[in-house]
Amino acid sequence: MVTDPKIITYKEQPYVSIRVQVTPQEFGSGIIPQLHDEVMAWLKQQGEKNSGPSIIRYRVIDMPNKLDVEMAWPVAKRLTGNERITSEVLPAGRYASLLYTGHYDGLMDANRILIEWAEKEGIKWDHWQVPEGDAFASRYENYILDPGDDPDPAKWQTEVAIKLADE
Repeated sequence: MVTDPKIITYKEQPYVSIRVQVTPQEFGSGIIPQLHDEVMAWLKQQGEKNSGPSIIRYRVIDMPNKLDVEMAWPVAKRLTGNERITSEVLPAGRYASLLYTGHYDGLMDANRILIEWAEKEGIKWDHWQVPEGDAFASRYENYILDPGDDPDPAKWQTEVAIKLADE
């Protein structure tokens, strides 16, 4: 199930993450929970806590080949990372967003619905072309309810959000 897309204004959101380049097929290999767990373990070692649900930030997308992504946890303030863990922010601004409920297999459709809606509305993304694919100022999935919250995939909730170009 997908909610109607809407435009939301967000404040800057600090987060810590591990950035990787993976193929779409590697996403299903267990890399997502493995890296989210690694970032969470690092947070605990620092005596810090996450301030919300896990995030995947899509930096560059080239669907048939590679995705440049960050497996992230939001935090209350910027932290100092290390050679493996980076500290970044989701930029403030206007985002097109929708809420998807269901198994992760449906997230590609949810992203497609958001993109098609934006095209019909004449909405422009804050993105650009690079040799590796489509780069985004901020495009992410926020895993509001996930398998750690409820084992029933019919109840999982994911926000899909893409930053709009500044007016």
